[in-house]
Amino acid sequence: MLTKKRPLLQSFLLLVSRRASHLARQQYDVIVVGGGHAGTEAAAAAARVGAETLLVTQKIQTIGALSCNPSLGGVGKGQLVREVDALDGLCGRAGDWAGIHFSILNRRKGPAVWGPRAQLDRQRYRQFIQSELLSTPRLTVQEGSVEELLVTEPNPEEPGCHRVTGIRLANGSHPISASSVVLTTGTFLTGSLFMGQTTSPGGRIGDAPSSAGISHTLRERLGLRIGRLRTGTPPRIVKDSVDLSQAELHPADSHPSPFSFLNTHTRCKPEEQLPCHLTFTTAGVEKVVKESLHLNCHIQQDAKGPRYCPSIESRVLRFPGRKHQVWLEPEGVTSDLLYPQGLSMTMPPDMQLRLIREIPALHRAEIHTPGYGVQYDFVCPTQLSPALQVKSTQGLFLAGQINGTTGYEEAAAQGLWAGVNAARRALSMSPVALSRTESYIGVLIDDLVSRGVTEPYRMFTSRAEFRTSLRPDNADLRLTLKGFEEVGCVTSSRYQEAVRVRDNLQDALAAIQALVLPTPNWRQKFPDMQMYETKRRVLTGMDMLQCNFMTFEMMASVFPECLSLYMEFSQRLKIEVVYRPHCDRQKKEIERIQKEENMYLPQDIDYFSLPVSLSQEVREILDRVRPSTLGAATRLQGITPAAIVNLLNYVRNPGQKDNVQKDQKKETEEELCVQNASLPQ
Repeated sequence: MLTKKRPLLQSFLLLVSRRASHLARQQYDVIVVGGGHAGTEAAAAAARVGAETLLVTQKIQTIGALSCNPSLGGVGKGQLVREVDALDGLCGRAGDWAGIHFSILNRRKGPAVWGPRAQLDRQRYRQFIQSELLSTPRLTVQEGSVEELLVTEPNPEEPGCHRVTGIRLANGSHPISASSVVLTTGTFLTGSLFMGQTTSPGGRIGDAPSSAGISHTLRERLGLRIGRLRTGTPPRIVKDSVDLSQAELHPADSHPSPFSFLNTHTRCKPEEQLPCHLTFTTAGVEKVVKESLHLNCHIQQDAKGPRYCPSIESRVLRFPGRKHQVWLEPEGVTSDLLYPQGLSMTMPPDMQLRLIREIPALHRAEIHTPGYGVQYDFVCPTQLSPALQVKSTQGLFLAGQINGTTGYEEAAAQGLWAGVNAARRALSMSPVALSRTESYIGVLIDDLVSRGVTEPYRMFTSRAEFRTSLRPDNADLRLTLKGFEEVGCVTSSRYQEAVRVRDNLQDALAAIQALVLPTPNWRQKFPDMQMYETKRRVLTGMDMLQCNFMTFEMMASVFPECLSLYMEFSQRLKIEVVYRPHCDRQKKEIERIQKEENMYLPQDIDYFSLPVSLSQEVREILDRVRPSTLGAATRLQGITPAAIVNLLNYVRNPGQKDNVQKDQKKETEEELCVQNASLPQ
């Protein structure tokens, strides 16, 4: 099955009707500002939860645009896409529809760190996202630029110093009210474009700059700490001007792997996939970079750029004398352009042409659109709760690059979760959080709100302590059931499919475990296989399937009467069985962290007058970050194990006025010391 998108004519008619209905409506449950990857997921998620939602964007035609690279997923990022899909998000299904080159990265390592990835057709991706949004119940799309946020006095029954109640558009129209507002401004928040020595306001070339009113409200009215980050994009190259024979051919996987759990295949057939090509920089590239530094004001700025996707100028200056990879990636089935991944640059256009022609495969290349840099404001994310709501401002949620992240996948994950909680707040439901023990989305949000950022944040599998449990293959089992039963963002049809998969996997694993034979009998069943030596007299099917040489298909061919029913889950069963011992060993550590995550710290604690033994440095850190749980406090730099024990005693003491401890089970002091012995110093 492949999820299909609504025909464009039908989408246009829906758009006209929705635009007309907006003329008579000035009150919504949720308003989402921005139509990028964070904004589209936020708007769709809020509507799925049940909130009447308004998405405001400067141009409807750029909703779902791939502003930079035409790809989705990768190592760490692919896990986020799978999790967004498991929570009924859009980007996974859009990737399956628009993908033109599918591959699994990191295959040399275990399946837990595999990275599903796809090159995308820009036009197809944008069309799919727009079609989905314009056919989503309870969601209205409106073109416009937001001039300011409407800020009033806070609700005294909730924590916070301010309350956001809506927006005002730049066209002078009446204010639009909402219980929750989600800002997903991307690089447009006081954005500046750089090319050589030329600077202009904006967040993306070809689009108008956003209003300075939002940034002014965040900084001056709400008193939020604002930082400055930068990023860039490479020039787009005319495909026919490139000599691909001088680059290494890299075909796609012969069997494309869909992102979405709802899809069994991708729109693009295996034989229709387009290849990528790999080439390398030369000494001539380094020479052009150094000769153009005095003409490049972007590279001279103090704002931090992305460490893991740096400009070619940064790479040459940081690693002189090296050859750097340049991937030549297709931009679409009918596109006549190539995207040179690895050649992000901000020098003058004539120098850009000189540089790319120093690469053999590009020695006659022509530039269609030059590369450029962007600098933009971001809000220090330690000022957010795990629900992605600004702690000091009721009803204001932030998602995407405004929180200091980089990448479509990170933005989509934050957008979905901010949209969920914005809707739940508007509908008078309690906020929900994802633990870092159960999802990469939880890792992402916890890293942001607990540790903050000093450079654009990118997801890697190494950031997750429990990555053997947080695999791409089991995101549906981890999140879809919770998304339906507790969160409310998953449709009934997806939930029923996840239940079917869960039940079949459980039955299959039980059937495998029930296969118990003496070791010699297993050798007789598989005479051509070189089994490992063991002193165990009896082995189960689970023991055998954990062996490298054994596949589920092989086992099912020998025991068809009990295993043939589960062939559609063959790869998942193999992965599940291989990782089961590792996951079992992690359970105690996961339970400890989950216990700490259930110990809530009141947001109005006065840490400077707290009657416990804490150093002044620890009090300042806690006051600045205001972690929502004890678990979040343990991950703050500068917080000692002794401070955690004292905080724990405070939270557990039933005599304290602000005690909100949920777990009332008592522990001895000796157990507390042992429990916290491994905490960071």
